[in-house]
Amino acid sequence: MYVYYNIYIHMKTRSSAAIQKWKQQLPAHWPALKGSLAKVYKPCIRKNCPACQRGDKHPAWLLSFSQKGRRRCVYVPLHLVSVIRRALKNGRRLEQLLYRVGPELIKEDRRQTENDRTARPKN
Repeated sequence: MYVYYNIYIHMKTRSSAAIQKWKQQLPAHWPALKGSLAKVYKPCIRKNCPACQRGDKHPAWLLSFSQKGRRRCVYVPLHLVSVIRRALKNGRRLEQLLYRVGPELIKEDRRQTENDRTARPKN
């Protein structure tokens, strides 16, 4: 918690170009999800379903994700499949962006610190 707080306070006090660049990219990556989408085939619950009696199964879409360290799955209505696919793609892009922003922030801070040192008058 202390490290996060320190980084947050430090970032608030300096106007970071990396942070501004990152904030500008966020809206393009929305909606975003982390998980996976799978098409599965399952029998239905109707007693006399002709397809199930033939051994055919019905297609269904499942979104699988982690919640509090446990794997969860929810059924996705057919009309939301394209939205969920886009959100998962955005989630992967956002994750890559997050991996890039950390090193950029550190490099920028080092440059700023070096500039501050060279700008100070020597006694």
